Amino acid sequence: MKVHPVEPGVDAAALLAGAQFIDAYSIAIEHAEFDARQAAENMLGRRPRWIETLMILRNRLVAPFGLKTPHPTTRPSADAVGIFPIVSETPARLVAGFNDKHLDFRVVVDVVASGGGQRVTATTLVLTHNLLGRVYLAIILPFHRLIVRTLLRQVAP
Repeated sequence: MKVHPVEPGVDAAALLAGAQFIDAYSIAIEHAEFDARQAAENMLGRRPRWIETLMILRNRLVAPFGLKTPHPTTRPSADAVGIFPIVSETPARLVAGFNDKHLDFRVVVDVVASGGGQRVTATTLVLTHNLLGRVYLAIILPFHRLIVRTLLRQVAP
């Protein structure tokens, strides 16, 4: 399964007004039927070991700056998927993310019928608040792109 960068197909102003960074990646899943929550749970509910290691390192590095260091729960939750609180949810779209002092973040998981399966698109939106947010975003962007592609490949049941 191939993950492709796509033009973000979301109303950024409604999801995170003023977002300075937006990207989107999409994958087609054949012979699949699931809603946005199931796709988001498959994508964000578990992480490969290398991503988990990066997150542990990230949490250690940002803790002195007072940034949020979320930890995944082992139990499914009605109000979160993986480490991200759910902002809104419909069968076709799940929006998760949080606000912090350096930046606000949203991940949007959209699911639409496509041929004999479904297309899942993950869109990321970020609004930075200060220099720390801009520096943090610049540092994590190369990792972000690789992580999103990896996590999207986990959507397939």
